[in-house]
Amino acid sequence: MTDVLLAVGTRKGLFVGRRRGGAWSLDGPHFPAQAIYSVGIDTRRSAPRLLAGGDSAHWGPSVFHSDDLGASWHEPKQPAIRYPEDTGTSLERVWQLHPAGPAAPGVVYAGTEPGALFRSEDWGESFELVRPLWEHPTREEWQPGGGGLAVHTVVTDPRNADAVTVAVSAAGVYRSRDGGESWAPSNSGVEAVFLPDHFPEFGQCVHKIAQDAGDPDRLYLQNHWGVYRSDDAGAGWTSIGEGLPSDFGFSVAAHPHRADVAYVFPITADSDRVPAGRRCRVYRTENAGADWQELSAGLPEEPHYGTVLRDALCVDDSDPAGVYFGNRNGELFASADDGDSWSRLASHLPDVLCVRAAAVA
Repeated sequence: MTDVLLAVGTRKGLFVGRRRGGAWSLDGPHFPAQAIYSVGIDTRRSAPRLLAGGDSAHWGPSVFHSDDLGASWHEPKQPAIRYPEDTGTSLERVWQLHPAGPAAPGVVYAGTEPGALFRSEDWGESFELVRPLWEHPTREEWQPGGGGLAVHTVVTDPRNADAVTVAVSAAGVYRSRDGGESWAPSNSGVEAVFLPDHFPEFGQCVHKIAQDAGDPDRLYLQNHWGVYRSDDAGAGWTSIGEGLPSDFGFSVAAHPHRADVAYVFPITADSDRVPAGRRCRVYRTENAGADWQELSAGLPEEPHYGTVLRDALCVDDSDPAGVYFGNRNGELFASADDGDSWSRLASHLPDVLCVRAAAVA
């Protein structure tokens, strides 16, 4: 069985798990008392680099990295992410740390609050503001979602380093095809049920986007009401929520190897943010959303109230794939067989905010 590195960001620190020969261990917390809203695992290097976005109530937000699987951590002497003085603002939180992929070695993107995108060319040690998105003419009309005004998702095209897609809460999807020099709203077909115009150019509250393993132009989107698919890299979106117990939720993940396979964790409603039907269930599609299968083997049968947040459902790159999720009850679950069966890795952790996993040597 492939060895796996698992990083779990919580309200009170980062926990690092390892699977060796089928047996799991979990240590931490690293950064005790800090909320860890973002984690990245960069496997493009000879030794994987762990990136963590910490949020200290005393020292403020920062980005840390480790090149020894969490045994030691480095924080740059100068803040890795700093808003230029002329923006008149400062960093509140790092919501996303995304290694860009093989087409852009050394490049890491950071999505932040207030809503901005930063780019690093030195593996995440220093970042520069992507000004064309910050200065986009629609930006003055962006509104904060329930968690704030944040760039919380970054998707890059493995074929083209200049193709970048981001999700902003609550402004929707924006795309660049020239390395961030220009951006366009890409929300056609995505409904904003809370606005007078249900299908505006921008203003949707997108919760998460995932990219299909077989076709990078196929994207899956979990919205504030609605699950969608795009077959043209986000230019247009089609609803695929039929068959789910609820199409409200926060998270979506795509299988790392199998085309047309994606996972969601349905939530009852925006006004009642608990698992749909009070049941702890992941749903999987194997045909790009034509239908959905409930995955329940090994998950709790009793009424359940653990909400899974936008970055708290993920996959690793094993074959078969490992699938993982953590919830606001402090539980952590894992599947080693594409989601067919589950086991509980931990209970009584702090509130789980994000989960990332990768196969490692």
